[in-house]
Amino acid sequence: MKKIVSLFALLLILNSCSPGDDTQYSYRLIPIESIDIPAEFTLGETYPITVHYTVPTSCYHFSSLYYEKDLNVRTIAVENVVEQRNNCQELSTADGASTYTFNFYVTSNGTYIFKFYQGKDNQGNDIFLEYEVPVTN
Repeated sequence: MKKIVSLFALLLILNSCSPGDDTQYSYRLIPIESIDIPAEFTLGETYPITVHYTVPTSCYHFSSLYYEKDLNVRTIAVENVVEQRNNCQELSTADGASTYTFNFYVTSNGTYIFKFYQGKDNQGNDIFLEYEVPVTN
């Protein structure tokens, strides 16, 4: 009986893969257009921060928030997974408008510097929108 159950499970696993689905995926950082962020923080409190961005086609889907910290500097970008298909629909600015909100917990004094990814310049260098947010006690 165990052999039959094992064989059945193996068949289900092998059949769950669809060999006809050969869609390729890539990951892209999407420029952040604007941010909703408080003007100041209080030590020990948590604050929502919302980033606004626009996806160009229906093949872009939110994947994760790139978040890097170095002392009181935070570098943030929106990462999308992009389906490589021929039938992607171009989206208007309104239809492609997206937001993502994350909670930021204030753990240190001083001033936090937030660097939000906005794309690349003509020389291929990353461009960031920077905000300095002081921490009060």
